[in-house]
Amino acid sequence: MALTSSNDIEFRSVTKKYGALTAVSDINLSISKGAFLALLGPSGCGKTTCLRMIGGFEQPSEGTIHIAGREMNGVAAYHRPVNMVFQHYALFPHFNVEQNVAYGLRQMRPRLSRAEISRRVGEALAMVRLDGFAGRRIHEMSGGQQQRVALARAIVNRPSVLLLDEPLAALDKKLRTAMQIELQTLQRELGITFVLVTHDQEEALSMADTVCVMSAGRIRQLGAPQEIYDRPADLFVADFVGKTNRIEAVAEAGGTVLRLADGSAMSSSAHSTGGGAGVPNGKVTIAIRPEKMRMSRAAAPGPAFKGRVTHRIFLGSVTEYAVAVPGLGDFLVTEDRNGLATDNMVSPGEEVFLGFPPEAAHVFPVQQP
Repeated sequence: MALTSSNDIEFRSVTKKYGALTAVSDINLSISKGAFLALLGPSGCGKTTCLRMIGGFEQPSEGTIHIAGREMNGVAAYHRPVNMVFQHYALFPHFNVEQNVAYGLRQMRPRLSRAEISRRVGEALAMVRLDGFAGRRIHEMSGGQQQRVALARAIVNRPSVLLLDEPLAALDKKLRTAMQIELQTLQRELGITFVLVTHDQEEALSMADTVCVMSAGRIRQLGAPQEIYDRPADLFVADFVGKTNRIEAVAEAGGTVLRLADGSAMSSSAHSTGGGAGVPNGKVTIAIRPEKMRMSRAAAPGPAFKGRVTHRIFLGSVTEYAVAVPGLGDFLVTEDRNGLATDNMVSPGEEVFLGFPPEAAHVFPVQQP
């Protein structure tokens, strides 16, 4: 008997092993009803294994998975209130659009009437903006249209949870951006739980309301996209999510002073640290986002490093600069159209000064758990 729960999906101490290989280790995760969660991480981090365990294609080696309060261990995929959109869509090429979308409805028992199937297929196609495409063959559809057919086939059964296994990976950048917006809109209209697996940081941050960053089978950080980006829990998250500059240093005097590799020192009192903990004495890494760096031709108050621009990359709305600083290494600086990049572009070979506001720096111990 299902128990009432405010969560659609719960992982309770879930571990998944393949022989001697541990793909997922002691995962505890709650996904609330109607959430849009992104499982984000590099290849082999365990995110797809988690998705497949929700869908019933894999079973946990230890722990339990619950959907809508009901334990799912041992429950077959076709008996779960879950549907999945695969990376390559898995559409039937010999069926037209209507037949593809209706396939799951025709397998339901007790059988649905033809009129009911036709009505629900029409509703699903309207939701993904494919009205009038019911008779179209799959090979006659564009990549974006095929993706929407796969979505319609997944939602027509009215699942409690929709699983998305890198569904935009095969699309070009412009179409991928358009489909990100369509997926967000569809999720809000349907009000069902979406779980997206992706290795694309931009995709996760732009689409999901909650991001779960994974590495080596474990959760490194769970939170809202802005929290993940602005307040990374550790150096892995800071490095993996977005771009970051790294400065190696040594924390001294009870962690109040940071001694940089070039011999200069700066106070650590105003700098944020991973997990909100104090900075211990010893080797640390300072992480700073490129857009937080300030670049000028003259030294400004506060911490400043003198360097030389080695590359300039114009990207339209922003310009990226690579700056080599003796003793500290290479830095990436992002300037927007309203800043120096638009009005007075710095050229490769010029000397510049780099600085940053103290609150923009995140300080992490070199030894991560």
